[in-house]
Amino acid sequence: MIRWLDTLAARTILLMLLGIGVVHVASLYAYRHALDREMSLANETRLADRLLTIRRSVMRVAPAERENVAHEFSGGPVEAHWSATEKARAGGPGADAWLGLRARLKELGPDLVDDDIIVGANRKAETDPHLALISLRIPDQSWINFALFAPDVRPQTSHGTLLSTSLMALGVVAISVLVIGWMTKPLRRFSTAARQLYHGTDRVDVPETGPQEIRDVATAFNEMQERIRELVNTRTQTLAAVSHDLKTPLTRMRLRAETLADRPQVEGLIRDIGEMEQMLDQTLAHLRGDRKDEDPRPLDLVALLTTLVDEAADRGADAAIGDAPPAIVEARPLALKRAFRNLIENAIKYGGRAHVAIESQDESISVEVSDEGPGIPEQRMAEMFQPFTRLEPSRSRETGGFGLGLSIAKDIVRGHGGQITLVNRPAGGLTARVDLPRQRKAAS
Repeated sequence: MIRWLDTLAARTILLMLLGIGVVHVASLYAYRHALDREMSLANETRLADRLLTIRRSVMRVAPAERENVAHEFSGGPVEAHWSATEKARAGGPGADAWLGLRARLKELGPDLVDDDIIVGANRKAETDPHLALISLRIPDQSWINFALFAPDVRPQTSHGTLLSTSLMALGVVAISVLVIGWMTKPLRRFSTAARQLYHGTDRVDVPETGPQEIRDVATAFNEMQERIRELVNTRTQTLAAVSHDLKTPLTRMRLRAETLADRPQVEGLIRDIGEMEQMLDQTLAHLRGDRKDEDPRPLDLVALLTTLVDEAADRGADAAIGDAPPAIVEARPLALKRAFRNLIENAIKYGGRAHVAIESQDESISVEVSDEGPGIPEQRMAEMFQPFTRLEPSRSRETGGFGLGLSIAKDIVRGHGGQITLVNRPAGGLTARVDLPRQRKAAS
């Protein structure tokens, strides 16, 4: 879809313009049609009255003077002659156009009967200036013959109509911009509040003002925020209780296991307990999500990634980072560090090595973490961001983690207003691409 039409205001203005245009054209056509009919009727009436006036004037004088009188009354599109016989022949191409004039002559001349009126469209060609020949009988059985010529009418211009339509369109646009801006302002408030709520703000009250429908939506939105806040608080308290209640018996089990004499059994039991504690920690971390008390602050993303790569290299992993100038973003340092640590560890664990590349733009920063592993089937790309999802379904710690690394990284990146995507490399391996805005979009 055209980009400038991708707003409610633009679409509403376009629909209003189209509607006004269609209605205006239809009403203009109806007006012109009615006006043409009225003008045609008025012209027929005036022409019939003039022909009958000439007839009455001619029939009141002596026969010797009739031609002179007819000539004196001639002028403009009408030329009159008196003769003993009729000159018009009924019919001819376009004769139907003169039926209205014939009806007006009978209406205004009650002494005339059908045989007293002969109307003929006796034009020899389209360029013939004669429009029609009309013969009217007078009481002594002689005839007044009229030749009608095409008048010299200047063509009407449409400048006035165009100006009227243009002014109407401009007026509609101006009023629409004001009205739509006023109507969409509450929607912008809702979107801003929703983003702020998603990005970690505890509560963003939307003013319950405006029309009834907007007030109802604002009230429902504020009530929804309160329910979400209560749900999050309840979940946080439940998670804290679960963490305490589960870790306490695990700690006791570890202490008791260490007192056993069978060391191979003890070591296996302690490994299982450690795995349970690690699984519990990661599960609780995922459920807590990115809603932390940590405040965003300016952060050099290059320095953070360099630290993570150095830590991995110190452990003996194959990790490297490309050269890049400092890249400052507004972020929660600990949360972002955790997200990128997950991506780097995944690249090392499943792809053998991790190579980090950083690209800075004016408004955003892109980070690519690439490996040399087998990649991921295209049909499973979206699935890999779901919690507890792994390519290897055995859940064995020997072949992978718990399937939470990508899910946690996605939640943290999205909480910073960014996005994360997975792409298989043409040469083999997988690239996890993270796009982060330099300024957080919570207030956008």
